Amino acid sequence: MSSAPTTTNPGQTDSAAAPSGDLEPIFRALADPTRRALLDQLAQGPATTGTLVAAFPHLSRTGVMKHLDQLAEAGLVLVRRAGRQRWNHVNPIPIQRIYERWVAHHLRGLAASASRLKDHLENPS
Repeated sequence: MSSAPTTTNPGQTDSAAAPSGDLEPIFRALADPTRRALLDQLAQGPATTGTLVAAFPHLSRTGVMKHLDQLAEAGLVLVRRAGRQRWNHVNPIPIQRIYERWVAHHLRGLAASASRLKDHLENPS
């Protein structure tokens, strides 16, 4: 039996995240404030499940693990096992896909409108 680190993501068939056209699992995972708080904690750096349990004393170990599993299924968390430890890492790719699909898409028109307004106010005809 090898003790080399392995990466697993329950329920995920894609190597990085949900397909770009299927953002629903990502939005569902981000809808929960506890899962967002776990992601915020992981944004500071990878953490073991035990470390995350200690950081969320109002949750049981099972509760933290269920939230982490949902984040992993959405592709937002990558799990690497090293021996008996489970290291959790943020996967930025799904968040970038949301940005590209929603934020950048909707800001494009807003930025153009703001630019036209600025030009109009600075150079009235």
